[in-house]
Amino acid sequence: MIDIKKHKFAIHILSGIVACLFIVLIISQIVGVVNRVKEGRYIGADVAYKNTISISGQGKVYTKPDIAEMNLFVVTQGVSVSDVQDENTDKMNDVVSFLKDFGIEDKNIKTIAYRIYPRYNYEDRKIPEIVGYEITQTLEIKVKEMDSIGDILDQAVDHGINQVSSLRFSVEDDEEFKMQAKALAIADAKEKAEELAKELGVKLIKISGYSEGASYDYRVYSEAGIGGGSPEIPTGENEISANIVLIYEID
Repeated sequence: MIDIKKHKFAIHILSGIVACLFIVLIISQIVGVVNRVKEGRYIGADVAYKNTISISGQGKVYTKPDIAEMNLFVVTQGVSVSDVQDENTDKMNDVVSFLKDFGIEDKNIKTIAYRIYPRYNYEDRKIPEIVGYEITQTLEIKVKEMDSIGDILDQAVDHGINQVSSLRFSVEDDEEFKMQAKALAIADAKEKAEELAKELGVKLIKISGYSEGASYDYRVYSEAGIGGGSPEIPTGENEISANIVLIYEID
């Protein structure tokens, strides 16, 4: 026979164990929630909103250009396409040879446009008639011998060059000047920040953000004459500028 008293006692013991386990589970859940709240408070404190000011600065450096770039146009006209192409080839060979005499390397002579156009004869009340063709070939060249620019323009027309355009001057190795401009821009921004802090009655804590942009301003001559004696081509100075923004935490 089953001892009912012993059976009831075992049930009470088992119920007590289950209750203890349930209490332990609840306590552990509460502790976990508390820890997460503490953690959230900590993280929130790290990214709490802070007062800031943004200051822009600019730096400029001036230097003489050491390279000139320009576009040369050779225009050839004729009756048939093949004749025009042959004549244009002869002209371009002469132009390239002419440019090399001034020390311009092959890598600095580049064709950037080659166009063939039909030439029409327009008469009243008649359908336009093709009477020939025209080739316009455009070269982009870089000249490092700055003293030779005037002579190139002076002699260009004798070697088949019909037009020179987009004469512009630049600095071939400008990294050093960009770094100088950036340093001046940072110094400018820091000085402005200190002056503004005094005016606002606040204290600069630290730099918390930085951004930059740079612009390279070169002197440009859109058109240049050719022929009629060596022209004077003043190169002036190029301006290399840097623009930066500093973000300061303030108190």
